[in-house]
Amino acid sequence: MDDVAREVEKANRLIASRTEMTEATDPSRSNEPNLHWVKSDAGSGPAATVEALANFLPKSARANLTPQFASAPLVDLRNTGSRHFDPAVRQRRQFEQLVEFTQRAARLSPVRRVTFWEQADTSSLDRWRETTAAYRATLRREIIGEAPAPDVPMNPRTREIYRTQKFTGYEVVLDVWSGVISYGILLVPNDIPTGERRPVVVTQHGRAGRPQDVCDPEKDTQYYHGFGSRLAERGFVVFAPQNLYLGEEKYRQLQRKATPLGYTFFAPMVRMHERFLEWLGGLPIVDAERIGFYGLSYGGKSAMLLPAAIPGYALSICSGDFNEQVWKQTSLEHRFSFQFTNEHDHTEFDIADTFNYAEFAGLIAPRPFLVERGHSDGVSIDEWVAYEYARVKRRYLQLGIPDRTEIVYVVGGHEINLQETLPFLEKHLKPK
Repeated sequence: MDDVAREVEKANRLIASRTEMTEATDPSRSNEPNLHWVKSDAGSGPAATVEALANFLPKSARANLTPQFASAPLVDLRNTGSRHFDPAVRQRRQFEQLVEFTQRAARLSPVRRVTFWEQADTSSLDRWRETTAAYRATLRREIIGEAPAPDVPMNPRTREIYRTQKFTGYEVVLDVWSGVISYGILLVPNDIPTGERRPVVVTQHGRAGRPQDVCDPEKDTQYYHGFGSRLAERGFVVFAPQNLYLGEEKYRQLQRKATPLGYTFFAPMVRMHERFLEWLGGLPIVDAERIGFYGLSYGGKSAMLLPAAIPGYALSICSGDFNEQVWKQTSLEHRFSFQFTNEHDHTEFDIADTFNYAEFAGLIAPRPFLVERGHSDGVSIDEWVAYEYARVKRRYLQLGIPDRTEIVYVVGGHEINLQETLPFLEKHLKPK
């Protein structure tokens, strides 16, 4: 209430200032106030009260009506005897109609996605690549938004942050746009001989995470279990980027600011990761053709969107996030739906009618793709995950590459289980 009072006072000051200027230039203009503040039941009551209408209608609708009607008193429609009207009942009915409209749209979205994907051709891998290029362009341009390309040199800066018996870690800063940087941590195995190029695993943290959560050799957190440093100990070059979902409501404010521009906050992250790939691919210790992506939680969502939008990633592992995402965002029956949590930032444009997670995986194909699912992970239930993954497996079968996709179920929750996923990384990233 205090915030509203301050804004009304501010607006009245502006109006008063404007009125003084108007009167000075045109004395015939009316200086009657046109800003009213009606506190319905001290701020907690219903909308469209009689008091509010009494202040509003004379300034707009009544001015254009007959003199007889303009002078007639307002009638409180809530107290008209046998013709009783309760606006709360109508408001609830309208709300329930909007809910049912939205739920029906979500139920019918698989049908519309089939129509949307009619031009994708599974007759060969070459045809799949050719015919899905337009879908990738749509994903980048219309679903997550197309941010401008970087407009400055990357100007890499590094400094040592870790040194262990097996690897050395460096903080990395790259310029993306003027005044905008990207940041990450690079882990380099100490045993790389001169001239050898190693595969890279980009290890992506989740919501409110930091690269240190996955790379610090002294950390073994509940969720990540230091999987970045463990992969470096296995001989992989590891890079852990800082993604933008940091600071809770701060990054959600960023998302809301991006929406009117036609962006989600994945739009700048696409450009940031393109820059990461460009820099990694230019390192003499890196094989640019073997850079994989492995993310948990919001990093798992990144493992769906970023490799789908960026062909430069050689494979993707989605951990703790893979789902029937349309249900996840719209369900009113399941407690883990985003309708009942604070993750209102998951707002890609028109996603249900165009892409679900199986369609994102379709854009990752024919590159290898794996889902890591903990039976106790509260993000979803096994049945939803299996339902959506079955569509992924069917696509890889249609393309003749069923060995390039897997799903691993582990006894555990929302966490990395490297023991189950390491064979997939070694199979598809390490040279034969």
